[in-house]
Amino acid sequence: MKRSPQRFSAAGETSFGRARSKAPANRGRRLVSIAIYDHAHFAGVETLWSEAFPEDSPWNAAATAIPEKLRFQPDLLLVALDGTQVVGSAMAGYEGHRGWISRIAVLQSHRGRGIGQDLLAEAERRLAELGCIKVNLQVVESNFATVRFYEKSGYRVEPRISMAKHLLPST
Repeated sequence: MKRSPQRFSAAGETSFGRARSKAPANRGRRLVSIAIYDHAHFAGVETLWSEAFPEDSPWNAAATAIPEKLRFQPDLLLVALDGTQVVGSAMAGYEGHRGWISRIAVLQSHRGRGIGQDLLAEAERRLAELGCIKVNLQVVESNFATVRFYEKSGYRVEPRISMAKHLLPST
């Protein structure tokens, strides 16, 4: 599929026109805008994440993750909008050494239209503007479809061990 030129609004919103496949449901062109998250998007993102990550950990819930993200680099929390409906999201971060991308999701009803790729490209563009030269991300090992999604955009599996430690709030 060929992407039409990006259009930017004064609010930092990017619009992508996507050519659709020949399937009857995908005739014509689809215009989806990529915007910086706004509080008005909360319910849409919460619905999206519930659909995309149904068995996710409580600390990844929108009510927990979004307020924390808004405290640091809020311009790296993006939403894809079909009109005013939130149909996708991406969260990115940069700590001065490497960038990270997480929470890319697209509503099932809007998948296959390049929205996820547009979100990824916009997150990468914003990270590059900050000076980021390498982006990392993590994918659940059994999620082959997501691995293929990222491989289409040039990501490669690196031999690493992912480690984590949960820091519980003091009581």
